[in-house]
Amino acid sequence: MDADVISFEASRSNLEILDELKSEKNFQTEVGPGVYDIHSPRVPNEGEIDHTIEAILAKVPSKKVWINPDCGLKTRGIPETKRKLIRLVEAAKAAREKCMKKTVLHTWLIGKKSTRKRFIHYVTSNTVPLI
Repeated sequence: MDADVISFEASRSNLEILDELKSEKNFQTEVGPGVYDIHSPRVPNEGEIDHTIEAILAKVPSKKVWINPDCGLKTRGIPETKRKLIRLVEAAKAAREKCMKKTVLHTWLIGKKSTRKRFIHYVTSNTVPLI
């Protein structure tokens, strides 16, 4: 398929599609599996989206992941949608920060001293498009 990123519903299937994609050796596309069910009026509680993102990152490298809701939000009201998207953005930011810390730690452990300082300065002062 000629696409940079494929977005799909995944929250109600317990992310099973990611196992299929992982087993497909030639799958190169970035993915945007849904992290919460938009059909439910319930706003995901704190930590719920974080847990789903962690499950996604256990199956797909962070550089290939886009965080988004399951589908379009046209069936939901504006106040509910706003609360859900705020929760999603907070969870994505937290995941991005965790990924950055892992990258810094990994580089610190394997890098040369002069490289370490430059890299840590770069990572902490720039936006890193991990998620």
